Amino acid sequence: LRHAQTVNSNNLANANTVGFQADLANFHAQLVDGPGYESRAYAVTEGVGARYEKGTMQSTGRSLDVAVNGDGWLAVQAPDGSEAYTRAGNLRININGQLLTGAGHPVMGDAGPIGVPEHEKREIGSDGTISVRPIGQTPNTLAEVGRIKMVSPEHQDLVKGEDGLLRTRDGIPAPSSTEVTLLGGVLESSNVNSVEALVGMIGLARQYEMSVKVMQTAKEMDEHTTQLMNMS
Repeated sequence: LRHAQTVNSNNLANANTVGFQADLANFHAQLVDGPGYESRAYAVTEGVGARYEKGTMQSTGRSLDVAVNGDGWLAVQAPDGSEAYTRAGNLRININGQLLTGAGHPVMGDAGPIGVPEHEKREIGSDGTISVRPIGQTPNTLAEVGRIKMVSPEHQDLVKGEDGLLRTRDGIPAPSSTEVTLLGGVLESSNVNSVEALVGMIGLARQYEMSVKVMQTAKEMDEHTTQLMNMS
């Protein structure tokens, strides 16, 4: 229950985080192996992935804001160098020309992290193609500098890390998908339902208190049983 409350609280804290997908948690009873009666059990907690429902689309009009249209993700480079995935499309370009997400993760293209040269105008196509008009060129001159990699692996093949990024379970990068497109000037909000998370927080707190009372009652019963056994 404490683990479930931690997960729920983290979801609530990210209710306004762009492209955030709520974490899920599960716990179940695991009987203790060995001789004797099956009267003892452990409470086993485990993560069961993320909620893959889509958030609402919010128009921003910003040229570097994109939203994933379809059941897919943007490919980014995680801090450990591996390829990871996110639906957060609040992109930016740093002073070195690197295309980054709002969280600072380099955006991946088919040939690695994408770099954008100095330019006067830029466009991001629905297929992820990034085109710029170099400084000093005519208005109708556009040069393609890269294409954002978009993937669409099966949900059961993904696992969410503590950094909030999704990765494939086997660690092998997912192939690019042509079925996923981008919407320009739009951002996807978090898929966390704030009201549901608040109600869940209250419910989990009450369950936790009830569990503590049950353990206290069990302890008292055990003490009374010991006294009766001593009397006999």
